[in-house]
Amino acid sequence: MNAADGTTKTVSVLIVDDQLPFRAVARTVIGLTAGFEVAGEAETGEQAVALAVAQPPDLVLMDINLPGINGIEATRRIRAAHPGVAVILLSTYSEADLPDDAREVGAIAYVHKEDFGPALVRELWQQNRG
Repeated sequence: MNAADGTTKTVSVLIVDDQLPFRAVARTVIGLTAGFEVAGEAETGEQAVALAVAQPPDLVLMDINLPGINGIEATRRIRAAHPGVAVILLSTYSEADLPDDAREVGAIAYVHKEDFGPALVRELWQQNRG
């Protein structure tokens, strides 16, 4: 992650999931991913939007099923306010079972929670941010 001035930039990550155990896993994954750090956490779509709009992270790990507005709508709102924020949608859905609008909100990828790990986070970031 090189910044424009040639220095190494840490990628700030907002974790959004209504389940504390998964947020703990996500914190561990980000902690194990060199060059990435947790910038904040949210339990609801509304919290995610408020945090991301107030202090835009570089990357959002967004659960699809959330209380209040779901992760798809939260992603839509975050990307509308800050188009440069990358979002990875996470869920236990198979890709074929994703809601149609999940493909249209501007997320860089959909990841099944079982496949989520440091190597995949780094790979998706590098593919989409160069």
